[in-house]
Amino acid sequence: MAFYIRRSLRVGPLRFNLSKSGIGVSAGIKGLRVGTGPRGNYIHMGRGGLYYRATLPSPSKADQPTLPAAPTPAARPTIETITEIESGSVFQMTDSSSENLLRELNDKRRKWRLWPWVLAGTLVVVPQLSNMGISETIGGVLMLLGIVATPFIAYWDRLRRTSVLLYDLEQDAVARYQQLHDAFDALGGCARTWHMSAKGATRDWKRHAGASTLVQRKPIKLTKTPPNTIKTNIEVPSIPVGKQTLCFFPDRVLLFDRDGVGAIPYRGLTVEVRTGQFIEDGAVPTDARVVGQTWRYVNKKGGPDKRFKDNRQLPICVYEDVAFASTTGLNEVIQLSKTGVGQQLAGAASAQVVERDAQLV
Repeated sequence: MAFYIRRSLRVGPLRFNLSKSGIGVSAGIKGLRVGTGPRGNYIHMGRGGLYYRATLPSPSKADQPTLPAAPTPAARPTIETITEIESGSVFQMTDSSSENLLRELNDKRRKWRLWPWVLAGTLVVVPQLSNMGISETIGGVLMLLGIVATPFIAYWDRLRRTSVLLYDLEQDAVARYQQLHDAFDALGGCARTWHMSAKGATRDWKRHAGASTLVQRKPIKLTKTPPNTIKTNIEVPSIPVGKQTLCFFPDRVLLFDRDGVGAIPYRGLTVEVRTGQFIEDGAVPTDARVVGQTWRYVNKKGGPDKRFKDNRQLPICVYEDVAFASTTGLNEVIQLSKTGVGQQLAGAASAQVVERDAQLV
């Protein structure tokens, strides 16, 4: 399925338009809009076939603040023999081409939401005004104003915390990004997909169906929607990996978590695919390849341990692990119930390593 590239994008009262000459932004109502674009600022008005357009003077550009240095992440402790598979701090995941973008994204994510304070003040503070001699009529008016204003302030909060990413892709870049979407669709076609959060060796193989390695995993759902603080004109393949989300944009991978946003250029991304046997103690996915059987509790010969009454057979499936890594700290693994699709994603990610094709405007 081909991904879309919108030529215009609405974000609240603003409308962003892409053209051959560049990007334009306008705001207003039907019949009256004020905007800016490659040819300068303008005002456009009129209806019913009669229109007027005039150029407005352009303000000077303001200097941008510098990005403070991020702290070094602390090492996570190991829990017995199970080791967490987790990435480092997103603030360490950056490169020179992503500094300005990350500065904007992280600055906006740090902005406080005002609507909870307005709502709390309305429901908690206003009722106390009667004890201060304020009449019930005035208190009621303030209460009504606060309740009415809360959704509008929440809407304004969402706008000022939202970043707009518009992409103008050349034909070759479109083909490569389509290849990435096709690979992502193949991943999404797997009956089950898991995020692997921890892995470690075990010596108690008798009580673990003969397995020598234990894993912790959680089912995940792949989407093509970036976090709600991002508005863009393209579909973005996204993979939730625990507390973080990997978003595959045309020019880089953005890693979102609760603390902030990190960036990994495709030239710094490593995608490794491994196939192996997995003892499935849950429902077997419909597309899984079963290669054998074992017992929940096994003896030395591989048969059932008769000391356990609830001993049951477990299928041995062949799954595919896809590991994402970078020198800046990315370390995530997902598991696929179907083999043969992970390598397609690895090849598509490698194909994105071409400079100056994906233009962020």
